[in-house]
Amino acid sequence: MKVAILAGGLGTRLSEETTVKPKPMVEIGGRPILWHIMNIYAYYGFKEFVIALGYRGDLIKDYFINYHYHERSLTVQLKNGEIATHHGNSEDWIVHLLDTGVDTNTGGRVKRVAEFVGDEPFMLTYGDGVSNIHIPSLIEFHRAQKKLATLTAVRPPARFGQMVIENGKVTQFKEKPQIGEGWINGGFFVLQPEVVKYIEGDQTAWEYESLEKIAADGQLAAYPHEDFWQSMDTLRDVNLLEKLWREGSAPWKLWN
Repeated sequence: MKVAILAGGLGTRLSEETTVKPKPMVEIGGRPILWHIMNIYAYYGFKEFVIALGYRGDLIKDYFINYHYHERSLTVQLKNGEIATHHGNSEDWIVHLLDTGVDTNTGGRVKRVAEFVGDEPFMLTYGDGVSNIHIPSLIEFHRAQKKLATLTAVRPPARFGQMVIENGKVTQFKEKPQIGEGWINGGFFVLQPEVVKYIEGDQTAWEYESLEKIAADGQLAAYPHEDFWQSMDTLRDVNLLEKLWREGSAPWKLWN
């Protein structure tokens, strides 16, 4: 099953980083968050990706075109431009880089991905969110539900810290815990190819138009994930993910 990743948005809420690069290329631990997301899927054996490009898609193309060389020592013959590589390892991935238009909305990108993938189910997620989700369980759930689409429902981290106070004394303090109520769309979809009939064109919003219609027709399932999930919408989110990675406590790092 192929994995599609939406990587074409402007990322306006993270303007400190995205004025010069697309949000999926913002780095956590010296690697783009896109690389982290792909590793989550690859850990479970899903290693063929379709990246839906838009804003500054050229940078994502350059990253993967040169990935093989960046991971190795090189010998360059300046006379003829020949390059020999030495040592190093690269991930055994197939990466399709699909131009979906700078101004295309999320639904339009999903439709183009579905047309590229063809007559088979595929997975889809956003290029700015990581999780320790168990992908095989998600797929099994989708198949059991027999719906056109399954999204992963998550409980977002609280915006502020949470305290337990007893007799005027703080007995417990948690900085931005996962809250215990309210489910939101966390991405990590499994989709049947027929979802394209709910996408009118390039300007269709996947979240606010397509998913609403799919749900209204009783064709949207929700896989509940109550463990770690974090999107990267703001610089505060970047700093949080960077801190977790630096401390060796990144829950989404399933791979060695």
